[in-house]
Amino acid sequence: MTDKIAVLLGGTSAEREVSLNSGAAVLAGLREGGIDAYPVDPKEVDVTQLKSMGFQKVFIALHGRGGEDGTLQGMLELMGLPYTGSGVMASALSMDK
Repeated sequence: MTDKIAVLLGGTSAEREVSLNSGAAVLAGLREGGIDAYPVDPKEVDVTQLKSMGFQKVFIALHGRGGEDGTLQGMLELMGLPYTGSGVMASALSMDK
């Protein structure tokens, strides 16, 4: 049985459109590789429900505040869901430019 992967894309930041495009490309690549991946837009779906939705891992394709600032990373860690990219501290520090 393969892991069910959530590809987080879109979101509510000013970089929403870029994130939708990035996420679509990631999703296509994962699916072409035989990965069980699904798009999840935090603007439309409560990401605190990812685990109850059956997801085992998260690919973060969000840009800007809320996706790259450590907030989402912290929430995913609290839920015990592994994710791509930097951890909470590195994400928070890199957004504070």
